[in-house]
Amino acid sequence: MPRLLAILAVVALATTAQAHQLNVFAFVEDKTVVVETRFSNGNHPVSGTVRILNEKQETVLTLSLETDGTVRFPLDRDAAASGLTIEVKTGEGHDDYWILTPEDIARGSGD
Repeated sequence: MPRLLAILAVVALATTAQAHQLNVFAFVEDKTVVVETRFSNGNHPVSGTVRILNEKQETVLTLSLETDGTVRFPLDRDAAASGLTIEVKTGEGHDDYWILTPEDIARGSGD
């Protein structure tokens, strides 16, 4: 019986950890970068910090997530010339990133 309880506890903890994995997706639409976030259970984080980094991994912009788990910002062509890394941190160890390549940016920028 103790062994069964231990196995159930491990499964419950693993399920809880999986439910809180943060997923980040970003794309360019009409010269605007759109960042969407969601936990693996489908819920949106209601707060968090989004850092936009250039190819040298220098922060070029820091924003707060909207309550629907998104953020939008105008595409800066100079900063985006070599691509952008978008890092999202929602606290309690929940973080992830998305890399927008120059090709991704060109496809969605309308140029």
